[in-house]
Amino acid sequence: MKLETNKTHILHQWKHGRPMIACCFDPTGQYLVSSSEDFSLQRWDLKDGKKIAWPAHDSWIKDIAFLPDGETVISAGCDDRLIFWPTAAEKPTPIREVVAHKGWIRSIDVKPDGSLIATGGNDKVVKIWDPNGKLVRQFVGHERDVYSVFFHPKENVLLSGDLDGKVHQWNVADGKLLRTFDAKELHTYNGGQQVHYGGVRDIALSPDGKTIACIGLHKATNPLGAVNEPIVVLFNWEDGKKLRAQPGAGIKAIGWQVEFLADGTEVAACGGSGGGYLLFFKTAEDKPYHTLKLPDTARDMSMHPNGLQVATAHHDGHIRISQMTEKVPAPKADTAKKK
Repeated sequence: MKLETNKTHILHQWKHGRPMIACCFDPTGQYLVSSSEDFSLQRWDLKDGKKIAWPAHDSWIKDIAFLPDGETVISAGCDDRLIFWPTAAEKPTPIREVVAHKGWIRSIDVKPDGSLIATGGNDKVVKIWDPNGKLVRQFVGHERDVYSVFFHPKENVLLSGDLDGKVHQWNVADGKLLRTFDAKELHTYNGGQQVHYGGVRDIALSPDGKTIACIGLHKATNPLGAVNEPIVVLFNWEDGKKLRAQPGAGIKAIGWQVEFLADGTEVAACGGSGGGYLLFFKTAEDKPYHTLKLPDTARDMSMHPNGLQVATAHHDGHIRISQMTEKVPAPKADTAKKK
């Protein structure tokens, strides 16, 4: 698929009213589920934008994931809990609740075949669950909060990124730590404010399986004042070597999410004191080749299964869906000779 990302535009804007936190398309492409600072979940019907909202957790919901059939959505809260919900129910009620971590659960990912669920949080532990919420095993080795987890789509390994900018690669079968990618650009320690700041906010793998992307922030000269800039760090999957860092063009924001598009380019969602943006990168270049300014600070992003739509969750209480354009090949010239 060839994309004309420079023609990306906002297709839908749907309002919830309270600041939004996370969002995720379901695997069938029928719904988008999002979370808000009012502790609720919202299900948006993509046909007409109809919203169903319901109280979900006792605190913020930091991440959302679906089982592969799309029938079950899982919310990960700052109240230690994972909650499983029926996706399409008119009035969703919990299928099950799991007290999963001590402190915030920051990230959740589902193995592509649906057999396992990974979570990570502020207790520095990565945990693996079965689809029924039973703990399978846990990985201990991070020295700071775990911000992101990512199942490799083909190999039986899991990546987890932490506040220090370290990405551990684990063997899912036995929990063995295989190697560590060092994305140190994503970590800042401010001695005056005495805070560690940054973290690997998201991890993505290129369609050809050759490149790992990690996103977060750098140049945090005043962390508590939100003075920082987004950055993506790329690694070669085969040998683990760092390829390059891709700073976000001087924007004052955090890099929240990164995804690879079908053509191998990257899209990153950024938001902060400088506003909200979608940044588009080529893996062989240091700077974004296209920037789309969004109406308000973005805090999360999700890619539609069709690969052409990107949802973003915004601080102004809106969900926005941006549409990319698929490039249509030019018709071949008629070289047939006229008789």
